[in-house]
Amino acid sequence: MSLHRILLFLISLCLILFLTLSYVHDVYALKTGILHEEEVLVLYEEPLRGAAEEVAQMYPTVRKELEKDLVWRVTFRPTVLLIKDRNTFQRLAGSNLIVAYAVPQKKLIVIDYSKMKTDPFKIEVTLKHELCHLLLHHHIHRAKLPRWLDEGIAQWVSGGIAELLMNQKGSVLDAAILSGKYISIRALTNRFPQERKSLVLAYEESKSLIEYIISQYGRDGLLRVLGYLKDGDEVDQAILKGLSIPFDELEKKWLYHLKKKTTWITYLINHLYEILFFLAAVMLIVSFIKVLIKKRAYKYEEENNNFLD
Repeated sequence: MSLHRILLFLISLCLILFLTLSYVHDVYALKTGILHEEEVLVLYEEPLRGAAEEVAQMYPTVRKELEKDLVWRVTFRPTVLLIKDRNTFQRLAGSNLIVAYAVPQKKLIVIDYSKMKTDPFKIEVTLKHELCHLLLHHHIHRAKLPRWLDEGIAQWVSGGIAELLMNQKGSVLDAAILSGKYISIRALTNRFPQERKSLVLAYEESKSLIEYIISQYGRDGLLRVLGYLKDGDEVDQAILKGLSIPFDELEKKWLYHLKKKTTWITYLINHLYEILFFLAAVMLIVSFIKVLIKKRAYKYEEENNNFLD
């Protein structure tokens, strides 16, 4: 290895260590209360003591539901950190697009509690979603777990809810399928896009593909894939062995399924409310312009009459 590569490696290592220590310092520099339970440790900012007790009380139920879904035991004791302030959470998360996130290496779940009363987010659903991330990473090496699979399964077990703030109405995936501007699943292996619309599309695609796998191969098919990933197989091998279909062929069939069910007619029906709202807004603007034109015409006519008088 050349001296240049060694120096580059050492610089990268120092940078990673610095960022990790900075993150840990930010988390533990918060003034938090601590709730010790046998199965979970809950850290909370004041005045979230009541919320922390709620999390501790619901955790055993959430854990059992997740274990039933994935047939894997949660053998670790996670830490849940409840943040009361949106700005503090965004600083920790490094993003304004999410309401919770998991740190698998530390078995840590961080939740923006200020958003837990905002539909569709509920503390129980969010807790299950993030605990799913911890469980998947506990059993599958990070290098073997594609991001789309990680997020898709977490959305599946939590009833389709992501940790993402989605302000748009309707499905971004439907529009992407109709326009042909969807993201290749392989492009979602290591990371998701940063831009909001593309990020939402990545979440929707991940959820949709997992739902397709379950609809075509059953829950057992999905669990077989996870089992092979746990054993150390790459995702292509795991899918081929678990579903008896090559990965690329699976993606083609999934896209064909989406294109077949997503037509312009179904898209218009699904977005009927937004279309009607848009048309009503256009009609209102047109009516307003007509009134302005009439007023100006009347004023012009009145000025002409006064001039003639």
